[in-house]
Amino acid sequence: MRPSAISTLCALVILASMTGPAAAQQPDADKDVITLLNMAVIDTEVIRRNSMAFKDIGAQIAKYRKAIRADIQKDEEALRSANEELARKRAILAPETFAEERRQFEERLLQVQRTVQKRKKGLERVGFEALKKVEAVLNKIITEVAKEQSLGLILRKNQTVLVAKELDITPYVLKRLDTALPALKVSDPGT
Repeated sequence: MRPSAISTLCALVILASMTGPAAAQQPDADKDVITLLNMAVIDTEVIRRNSMAFKDIGAQIAKYRKAIRADIQKDEEALRSANEELARKRAILAPETFAEERRQFEERLLQVQRTVQKRKKGLERVGFEALKKVEAVLNKIITEVAKEQSLGLILRKNQTVLVAKELDITPYVLKRLDTALPALKVSDPGT
């Protein structure tokens, strides 16, 4: 016999012995362990894609990002014009004067770069804070569902190979999340 066939045979023998008369005489403690193993599966990616709160946050972040981009484009155009003007002045200005204007331009360029980085970090920060709030509500709902349905184990769907449709609590949790938190105001990332 091949090793895999032997393993399968051993598993069947053990399973058969557990379902026989000896299994009927097991204490209630084992039954409690089995009861605790009520399982469910949740697809958090589906919830993040379809939840009203997550969609609302995404729309608000996109709006802030668009406004920031518009401001950055204005700054870039102003810098481009200043650089062109500086290039035209190069031939008519004294070297010391040109060097001073060039230094001022470079300082302005660095300031714009710092402002852009600050705005991007602010946007990331408020986005992260908003997502964290939704995740907290989602985790609370999952915990409530686990208690209500006496679930001892909830697995992420992406960590499973095969799942019976009846074990998937995603639609139920999504509906409760949309009811509990249909929208969430994202803080202004500031300047």
